[in-house]
Amino acid sequence: MVTNTSGKKKTAVARATVREGEGRVRINSRPVELVDPEIARLKMMEPFRIAGDELRDDVDIDVRVSGGGFSGQADATRTAIARGLVQYFNDAELRDAYMEFDRSLLVNDVRQSESKKWGGPGARARYQKSYR
Repeated sequence: MVTNTSGKKKTAVARATVREGEGRVRINSRPVELVDPEIARLKMMEPFRIAGDELRDDVDIDVRVSGGGFSGQADATRTAIARGLVQYFNDAELRDAYMEFDRSLLVNDVRQSESKKWGGPGARARYQKSYR
Protein backbone atom coordinates (compact mmCIF):
# COMPACT_ATOMS: atom_id res chain seq x y z
CA MET A 1 0.00 0.00 0.00
CA VAL A 2 1.25 3.47 -0.91
CA THR A 3 -0.04 6.70 0.61
CA ASN A 4 0.53 10.22 -0.73
CA THR A 5 0.02 13.24 1.52
CA SER A 6 1.00 16.89 1.60
CA GLY A 7 1.69 19.62 4.12
CA LYS A 8 1.99 23.40 3.85
CA LYS A 9 3.46 26.21 5.90
CA LYS A 10 3.75 29.76 4.53
CA THR A 11 5.06 29.22 0.98
CA ALA A 12 6.65 25.82 1.64
CA VAL A 13 4.90 22.73 0.24
CA ALA A 14 5.91 19.16 1.18
CA ARG A 15 4.63 16.02 -0.54
CA ALA A 16 5.22 12.73 1.25
CA THR A 17 4.96 9.17 -0.05
CA VAL A 18 4.63 6.46 2.60
CA ARG A 19 5.20 2.84 1.55
CA GLU A 20 6.15 -0.45 3.14
CA GLY A 21 9.86 -0.62 3.90
CA GLU A 22 12.54 -0.78 6.54
CA GLY A 23 12.57 2.67 8.10
CA ARG A 24 14.20 4.96 5.55
CA VAL A 25 13.14 8.62 5.66
CA ARG A 26 14.39 10.77 2.77
CA ILE A 27 13.93 14.50 2.32
CA ASN A 28 14.55 15.59 -1.28
CA SER A 29 16.37 12.27 -1.91
CA ARG A 30 18.72 12.78 1.07
CA PRO A 31 18.53 10.82 4.34
CA VAL A 32 16.85 12.84 7.07
CA GLU A 33 19.95 12.40 9.24
CA LEU A 34 21.86 14.74 6.88
CA VAL A 35 19.33 17.60 7.09
CA ASP A 36 20.79 20.84 8.46
CA PRO A 37 20.18 22.78 10.67
CA GLU A 38 19.59 20.35 13.50
CA ILE A 39 16.45 22.19 14.71
CA ALA A 40 14.79 21.53 11.34
CA ARG A 41 15.75 17.84 11.55
CA LEU A 42 14.32 17.51 15.07
CA LYS A 43 11.10 19.19 13.92
CA MET A 44 10.79 16.81 10.94
CA MET A 45 11.23 13.76 13.20
CA GLU A 46 8.58 14.84 15.76
CA PRO A 47 5.84 12.57 14.35
CA PHE A 48 8.05 9.53 15.07
CA ARG A 49 8.83 10.62 18.63
CA ILE A 50 5.12 10.86 19.41
CA ALA A 51 4.11 7.68 17.56
CA GLY A 52 7.09 5.66 18.78
CA ASP A 53 10.08 4.68 16.67
CA GLU A 54 8.77 1.13 16.14
CA LEU A 55 6.35 2.57 13.54
CA ARG A 56 9.30 3.97 11.62
CA ASP A 57 10.80 0.52 11.04
CA ASP A 58 7.74 -0.61 9.05
CA VAL A 59 7.68 2.17 6.43
CA ASP A 60 9.84 4.13 4.00
CA ILE A 61 8.98 7.80 3.59
CA ASP A 62 10.04 9.96 0.64
CA VAL A 63 9.38 13.68 0.99
CA ARG A 64 9.72 16.33 -1.71
CA VAL A 65 9.67 19.83 -0.27
CA SER A 66 10.01 23.16 -2.06
CA GLY A 67 9.48 26.85 -1.42
CA GLY A 68 9.93 28.90 1.73
CA GLY A 69 12.83 28.78 4.16
CA PHE A 70 14.26 25.94 6.21
CA SER A 71 11.83 26.44 9.10
CA GLY A 72 8.73 26.56 6.90
CA GLN A 73 9.96 23.51 5.02
CA ALA A 74 10.51 21.65 8.30
CA ASP A 75 6.95 22.43 9.46
CA ALA A 76 5.47 21.43 6.09
CA THR A 77 7.48 18.19 6.14
CA ARG A 78 6.37 17.25 9.65
CA THR A 79 2.72 17.80 8.70
CA ALA A 80 3.11 15.66 5.56
CA ILE A 81 4.84 12.84 7.48
CA ALA A 82 2.28 12.83 10.31
CA ARG A 83 -0.64 12.80 7.88
CA GLY A 84 1.01 10.03 5.89
CA LEU A 85 1.51 7.84 8.96
CA VAL A 86 -2.08 8.31 10.13
CA GLN A 87 -3.41 7.52 6.66
CA TYR A 88 -1.07 4.54 6.11
CA PHE A 89 -1.80 2.84 9.43
CA ASN A 90 -5.44 4.06 9.55
CA ASP A 91 -5.04 4.50 13.31
CA ALA A 92 -7.48 6.77 15.19
CA GLU A 93 -5.40 6.47 18.37
CA LEU A 94 -2.34 7.84 16.56
CA ARG A 95 -4.42 10.70 15.11
CA ASP A 96 -5.69 11.59 18.59
CA ALA A 97 -2.14 11.52 19.98
CA TYR A 98 -1.00 13.93 17.25
CA MET A 99 -3.97 16.25 17.84
CA GLU A 100 -3.35 16.27 21.56
CA PHE A 101 0.35 17.09 21.10
CA ASP A 102 0.00 19.75 18.40
CA ARG A 103 -2.87 20.35 16.00
CA SER A 104 -0.50 21.63 13.27
CA LEU A 105 0.83 18.07 12.88
CA LEU A 106 -2.35 17.19 10.99
CA VAL A 107 -3.76 20.59 9.97
CA ASN A 108 -1.98 23.02 7.66
CA ASP A 109 -1.15 26.44 9.06
CA VAL A 110 -3.11 28.77 6.78
CA ARG A 111 -1.38 32.00 7.82
CA GLN A 112 0.39 33.83 5.00
CA SER A 113 2.53 36.97 5.08
CA GLU A 114 0.59 40.08 4.17
CA SER A 115 1.64 41.81 0.96
CA LYS A 116 3.28 45.23 0.99
CA LYS A 117 1.11 48.23 0.15
CA TRP A 118 1.96 51.70 -1.16
CA GLY A 119 2.73 54.54 1.23
CA GLY A 120 5.01 52.64 3.53
CA PRO A 121 8.00 50.31 3.87
CA GLY A 122 5.90 47.22 4.66
CA ALA A 123 2.41 45.76 4.85
CA ARG A 124 1.17 47.97 7.72
CA ALA A 125 3.93 50.46 8.57
CA ARG A 126 3.67 53.93 6.99
CA TYR A 127 6.40 56.42 6.13
CA GLN A 128 6.79 59.14 8.76
CA LYS A 129 5.85 62.71 7.97
CA SER A 130 6.94 65.98 9.51
CA TYR A 131 5.47 69.45 8.93
CA ARG A 132 8.10 71.50 10.74
